[in-house]
Amino acid sequence: MTTSDNQNETQSRLYFLNEQLQKMVKELPRKYQQRIPNELLCELTECLLDKTLYSIVKELTDIQHVTEKQMFQKRLEMINKHSVGIQKLLKSDLAEPGKTETRLRLQAEHRKNLREFDKKIVTELDEKRREQQNTLHMAGVPGFDITDDASRIQVQIRLCDFIIRLSLIDKKPDEV
Repeated sequence: MTTSDNQNETQSRLYFLNEQLQKMVKELPRKYQQRIPNELLCELTECLLDKTLYSIVKELTDIQHVTEKQMFQKRLEMINKHSVGIQKLLKSDLAEPGKTETRLRLQAEHRKNLREFDKKIVTELDEKRREQQNTLHMAGVPGFDITDDASRIQVQIRLCDFIIRLSLIDKKPDEV
């Protein structure tokens, strides 16, 4: 393959990727379309020429899924532990008025524990998001920096979705 062929292939791939990104943006609600300018798409297209970005996003996605599964499992374990505690109480020899009072107190305590656990999960997921934002920022992916701004996070989520979708179809234009 000559240098000219490589340049033509790269140029064709650039056009293909940019065209696909533009189509994806058009599928979004208007409020997100306005937050993803064409300049950002062009910069993202340039980044996608090196397919390493696909691997980075896939790894981050895999880590995210594992983390979510672990947290969900811990939450289920806590709920199960609470249920076992209530069942033990119900089977105990404690007199009825005291049993009901103890059950209500335990249930209130369990709800409080679960709320605190859920807050901890949200905090951990926020930290994981910041780590992911930093990784993508350090990799030079346009549109990524560490932020807690909900609308910017939503744009970043869409950009990750675009990258994932493109990783599934990124071939030479004549193969598509």
